[in-house]
Amino acid sequence: MLLRLPRPLHGLIVPLIIIVIWQVIGSLHVLSPTVLPSPWDIGRQFVNLGLSGELFEHLGISMYRAALGFLLGGTTGLLIGLSTGLAKMVERTLDPSLQMLRTIPLLALIPLFILWFGVGEFSKVLMIALGAFFPVFVNTFLGIRNVDQKLYEVSSILQYSKWQQLTRLIIPAALPNILLGIRLSIGASWLVLVVAEMMATSSGIGYMIQDARAYSNTDIVFVGIIIFAIVGKCSDTIVRILEGKWLRWRDTYKG
Repeated sequence: MLLRLPRPLHGLIVPLIIIVIWQVIGSLHVLSPTVLPSPWDIGRQFVNLGLSGELFEHLGISMYRAALGFLLGGTTGLLIGLSTGLAKMVERTLDPSLQMLRTIPLLALIPLFILWFGVGEFSKVLMIALGAFFPVFVNTFLGIRNVDQKLYEVSSILQYSKWQQLTRLIIPAALPNILLGIRLSIGASWLVLVVAEMMATSSGIGYMIQDARAYSNTDIVFVGIIIFAIVGKCSDTIVRILEGKWLRWRDTYKG
């Protein structure tokens, strides 16, 4: 039966089963709606927030913050990852400090961010950028260091310049790791965004969740969580599509 369904629908089977069971539990009033609202109630609240414009207003602000933080952190992580991967001196100079900073829980830095930068937009974007930085940095560095040494020897025989080695050999060979780092970085951006929007702010999906929690509007909390899940999945799907186009040359096990 599963084989008769179109491949894009295979991923919907488990969510649909969960929704059906969830709706049955809600219809039987096994749990209070304050504890676990039914999918129907959540969907109705979703429509109400969408029609009022409140949902899209919060979503637009959250997407702006996440995109800005991701671009800042991801670009910085890519450049520093390339630098440490290509130059031993840069690695010896920067990598120990960066690895030490990477082990510090991001939540532990929130008080410092508030003291140094306040609770405005700059503080939130900087937190997101820090969360997005390390996945791209680590995977870019790893991708460059995993490039086959024999490829360098071939490029030397072909008399490639340093720029040609970088653009035709190193970056294409490291691209699988770089794209993996971008996927992880996008997820980290949304994760940090939730925390950032729950501290002294008046807009964004994270604020909407926090405000709904204060008034025990559990259905709105679920709406915010579902929004984060949908947007995060769409972002990840875009990167996977790019992977499929840019990495066609790979001959790997497909399962």
